[in-house]
Amino acid sequence: MRHVKITAFDLPDAWYQVLKRIWEEGEYFNVKYGSEATNTKKLDVAIEIVHPENKPLVHDKAPCDMRYVMNYFMEYLWFGEKRPDETYTYSSRLRSPVNQIDEAINRYAEEIFDRQITLVIRVPQDVYREIEGKRHEPPCLTMLDTEITRDNSDNRLRFSLVGYFRSWDAFGALPANLAGLQLFSETFVKELDAKGREKQGDKWEEVSTGPMLMFSKNCHIYQRQFSFVEE
Repeated sequence: MRHVKITAFDLPDAWYQVLKRIWEEGEYFNVKYGSEATNTKKLDVAIEIVHPENKPLVHDKAPCDMRYVMNYFMEYLWFGEKRPDETYTYSSRLRSPVNQIDEAINRYAEEIFDRQITLVIRVPQDVYREIEGKRHEPPCLTMLDTEITRDNSDNRLRFSLVGYFRSWDAFGALPANLAGLQLFSETFVKELDAKGREKQGDKWEEVSTGPMLMFSKNCHIYQRQFSFVEE
């Protein structure tokens, strides 16, 4: 397992740097069981994104646009309902059986420097290869840890996301995932500010989004994507 640390200015820079490092330094790995059985190149990556709020959120060569990202954010990350043909969405697990998002907002509104607020997506049943006789594919995004700190440079409160992907399609999924998670952060702090003012009135300090830190033990590009990445 080859590990690399990437520090990126913004989300498009993160996507470009991840692809470049995998292309130049990635290990070949043949996927025999998973969503797609094929050859890949992969790395174990830690990605620090200093300014994920910087626009545009998506690189102009990424295989998605902001319309897709907005739909992904609303249907897959924020609202809890899922379609009948879906096993899960991240948001359905974040909202049920415990509404972790609302509870996290309530806890931060009471104690802004709470260090115990982690949102969990994976469940114990995800260890099974089959559930009710059907092949089961566990979620790629497994957890989101959160933290609010005071930025020494401008004295503002910053909300940061720390996430872990057990497996991550660097070319096709990563740009939409990161942009969607930034929209998640922006919506979270907007609702948090409203709840904080409701609970604390004029004592409440507004919160802004901060840096993003993402990890994956298997950040990869598929063989069918090699020519696009090389270009």
